[in-house]
Amino acid sequence: MTVLTPAALRDLPAAPDAPALAALWWVAHSDWTRAHDAAQSDDGPAASWVHAHLHRVEGDAENAAYWYALARRPVSTATLDQEWTEVAAALLRDGSGSAV
Repeated sequence: MTVLTPAALRDLPAAPDAPALAALWWVAHSDWTRAHDAAQSDDGPAASWVHAHLHRVEGDAENAAYWYALARRPVSTATLDQEWTEVAAALLRDGSGSAV
């Protein structure tokens, strides 16, 4: 079984099927709206974590805090790039894109 790395996720030719990973892929490809749509399509904690990251990207800290709470994650203080890598690595370790 091939395990994707965050860098390999970013380099995929198309978005993955798992909504949380798809959202990460879309935001890495500068399409916040598609990333947000993908994150909103799943109400699980992984997608909520990505959703929180997306609201940090847009500068909406209050909305991000709401989504971090749903994901049962602390509000991130990392840079956006660091957080993207952290979230991607955690979801890829699970292999399904759904673990938190």
